[in-house]
Amino acid sequence: MPLIAHSDLPSFQRLKDQGETVLSKDRAQHQVIRELHIGLLNMMPDAALEATERQFFRLIGHSNEIAQFYVHPFSLSSVERGEKASEHLSKHYKTFDEIKAIGLDALIITGANVSHPDLKLAPFYEQLKEVVEWSYENVTSTLCSCLATHAVLGFRFNQTRQPIGDKCWGVFPHHLVDRRHPLVSGVNTRFDIPHSRFNEVSEAQFEKAGVKILAKSDKGVHLAVSPDLFRLVFFQGHPEYDTVSLLKEYKREVMLYLNNERDDYPSMPDNYLSAQSQAILNEYQTKLASGEMTIKDFPESLIAETLDNTWHDSTTAIINNWIGCVYQVTHEDVDKPFMDGINPQDPLNLKG
Repeated sequence: MPLIAHSDLPSFQRLKDQGETVLSKDRAQHQVIRELHIGLLNMMPDAALEATERQFFRLIGHSNEIAQFYVHPFSLSSVERGEKASEHLSKHYKTFDEIKAIGLDALIITGANVSHPDLKLAPFYEQLKEVVEWSYENVTSTLCSCLATHAVLGFRFNQTRQPIGDKCWGVFPHHLVDRRHPLVSGVNTRFDIPHSRFNEVSEAQFEKAGVKILAKSDKGVHLAVSPDLFRLVFFQGHPEYDTVSLLKEYKREVMLYLNNERDDYPSMPDNYLSAQSQAILNEYQTKLASGEMTIKDFPESLIAETLDNTWHDSTTAIINNWIGCVYQVTHEDVDKPFMDGINPQDPLNLKG
């Protein structure tokens, strides 16, 4: 929760100038403390549907031990589902119409499994566009993950993602570009983030869109915000991933190869596996090719015990900051995005 500048102590202004969140006493007195309603638009494929739920629910739950969160998952009818996933959605998810009736303070939009660079060909493109257009006018802030970032930069900023050739996947070091934005307050200046994608929006495209870059790496931009500096937050990586997510993805790629759904045996994710784990997986590939092993022998549990997670703390800090910023500017009426007196073009009052 933010500090309140209840006196003229110079440290309050000094901290604020350094990017810390400090509210004036007047602002704090007009802030209504209540629960927050957060939507989760889950577009991930069936195999990752429930895992993605847990990943984002966990991040929200870890972000603040005082605030109360109501998380409302929903999906899009245009995302193809199997019988089991359809049953899960029917039982536990809301429709977009129900979400609009409830109202939201914040929205998270997941990625989706679409490797083709032209997202206009994706069956859910128009529905996703409708959700984003509604959220921009009715929700305090919308956080977009991976493919959702690509889609929004396409239809709101006219920046079309481009194929990058070989799949970018693994865990990569990033650094902060802007250390004073409230979203990165208290975040390590260098931190790791998992990536898994065949396409990207380049740094030059982010800049052309007028989007503010907050963190990047040799693999490109990861964290950025819309020109108003808050209403749209962009992740190009997958900071929500569990420790084992890339391992499970690698296993799925092996299964695709065995089912003749991909031509070549998958490469291992970068900067993720120990030398010993790589040796185990290389031996597994050899025995798989000779017929000594099958997919049932994939050494998942053995490898999982050796994996390190080097991104969760920084991700939790960023999500915590994001929710905190939402809390500070959202209206007590969930149907209104901002409290009275907030400038929608500069909701965090960062432009001066």
